[in-house]
Amino acid sequence: MPISHEFLMHAVYFAPRGRRRIHALGEEIAQRYLSAEDLLIGVIGDAGAGKSLLIQGMFPGLELSNDDRGINVRPLPLLSHAENDNFEHHTYHVDMLFELAFSQPAQLADAVRKALKENCRVVVEHYELLYPQLERNAHVLVGVGEEVIIARPGIFGPLPDEIKTIVYKSLYYRKMAHSSEDITQQVLERMGVTRASDHDDVRRGFMLCYPQRPQADLRLVEELVKEIIAKDLTIIPEGNRRIKFGDMKMRCTGPRIHVRSTGEIKNFRLLKNYVYDPQREGYGIVGLVGEEPASFFAVDED
Repeated sequence: MPISHEFLMHAVYFAPRGRRRIHALGEEIAQRYLSAEDLLIGVIGDAGAGKSLLIQGMFPGLELSNDDRGINVRPLPLLSHAENDNFEHHTYHVDMLFELAFSQPAQLADAVRKALKENCRVVVEHYELLYPQLERNAHVLVGVGEEVIIARPGIFGPLPDEIKTIVYKSLYYRKMAHSSEDITQQVLERMGVTRASDHDDVRRGFMLCYPQRPQADLRLVEELVKEIIAKDLTIIPEGNRRIKFGDMKMRCTGPRIHVRSTGEIKNFRLLKNYVYDPQREGYGIVGLVGEEPASFFAVDED
């Protein structure tokens, strides 16, 4: 087993927003932290966290039993193949939150055990719902909230509920950041600023990246964004690549990773100076939401 796998306790990444970047992170996670012997992968995160997109990046071509487009594969291949003792696939997907509406936890746990005995890989969304019945931890746990946490559990954990506590609570900041990022982008475009060439992440915020320094007054941009936030406009996904808020529509490849309305964005502010990035030789507009943590490594207690 490679050293990066053998000694991994946990790794933490900013959770990106948008299909392409989430797919890219999933691919990197698979390359860095998974081995062929990792058969049970537990994925944990609330609705709209981007779990399915991350799984698609980690396992290209995997047929999701309940994907982001609402396509439900029936009957569930894992259950069908377990019942017939004929596992046709190497990798199976289970969304526990969805499947519990149709199957008993014990039935799902038995199917997972059979698949593992046949050296099949099982990727389980909402793994914390399977763990009490399965009574064993995953080889790798992936939590998706404001950040993506990758853990290789040992005898003393981490347990699925510990990951859940962190990522469920922090997802709200990521959704606020994403919604305020898109609103800021829309305001800038209306002011004549070309669309950002790239996006980057900061804790509890976002950065819009430009090869040249834009000329927009960032104090005015902040005021205009706050005006939209104060209107409490409903944010509506339109397909997989667009959102709508008020009379404004815009392209967005992560339409579910948003708060429900602009009024849910708390304490939005922009840094009033453009940030120069010497590595990219470009400039960034940095926006922040929520309360600033005490330190980069701080664990919130509120």
